[in-house]
Amino acid sequence: MRAYVVRRLMLMLPMMIGITLISFFIIHLAPGDPTELLQDLNPNASPETVKKLRELYHLDKPIIAQYFLWLSEIIRLDFGSSFSMDARPVVDKIIERIPVTLLLNSISLVIVMAVALPLGVLSAVRRHSAFDRVTTWLVFFGFAMPTFWMALLLMMVFGVWLDWLPISGLTSINHNELSTWGKLTDYAWHLFMPTLVAGFTSLAGLSRFTRQNMLEVIRQDYVTTARAKGLSEGVVIYKHCLKNAMLPVVTIMALSIPGLIGGSVIFETIYSIPGMGQLFYQGVMARDYPLIMGILVMGSFLTLFANLLADVAYAFVDPRIHYE
Repeated sequence: MRAYVVRRLMLMLPMMIGITLISFFIIHLAPGDPTELLQDLNPNASPETVKKLRELYHLDKPIIAQYFLWLSEIIRLDFGSSFSMDARPVVDKIIERIPVTLLLNSISLVIVMAVALPLGVLSAVRRHSAFDRVTTWLVFFGFAMPTFWMALLLMMVFGVWLDWLPISGLTSINHNELSTWGKLTDYAWHLFMPTLVAGFTSLAGLSRFTRQNMLEVIRQDYVTTARAKGLSEGVVIYKHCLKNAMLPVVTIMALSIPGLIGGSVIFETIYSIPGMGQLFYQGVMARDYPLIMGILVMGSFLTLFANLLADVAYAFVDPRIHYE
């Protein structure tokens, strides 16, 4: 196992270089550059000023030269400074936004796991029952519903028509005047809709994966043998079946790690949540190349690392899998 992990970690380096190279060229395919935004905001900017900015940002060099300059800084773990007006270090901007996104997506993931696994197991055990049909309809409804449409619908219903929940931000105007319990309640009301949007689609997918794999496991001969020995249905389902049906769940959980940090561009932008998703969207709109690449590098590394964690976890979940 140790040799396998070392090999995978060594392979991550060329894969990261390939991912960053492709990403760097793709973001530069968009027409224009940050200096054009400066001219739009300040029509009186002189050509000399624009020229100096292009030289400062290395935009006057060929793209391949820009990439290697950027790569030489990344090797030193220097993500550079943002092209925005504040010119803050990219790392500082990312660190500032990570806690919000991590909190939001962690809560969503816990809720999804707590609801989706029992839902999938019960749907498999009660196959073709009314419960299974209702949950199947709800799951397909979740698959078909676009995230942005659901976010806007919840905002319209609960925030505008019923006026039950706030529709944007993390805190109310009088947040600092509230008690400790009041502040926690205020956070909870603001996070309710974003958390629901973040978790609904994931819940639909995970419950279906769990149901399908439980159905396959339940048909196995060793399950029939366990029942023939007189074991209770609960022991058969939750001790013998569920563990062997967990492989897809492990994959989904591992691939959720990048989302915990990377956030969601859609619902964070719609609900004005100051997280990583909104930061990435703002970086794209401002053509802030260092910020975009910094977030992409972090997301790519987490994705590759999550795949490694999933492969390692397979060996613990299923003893038939080994990497020797």
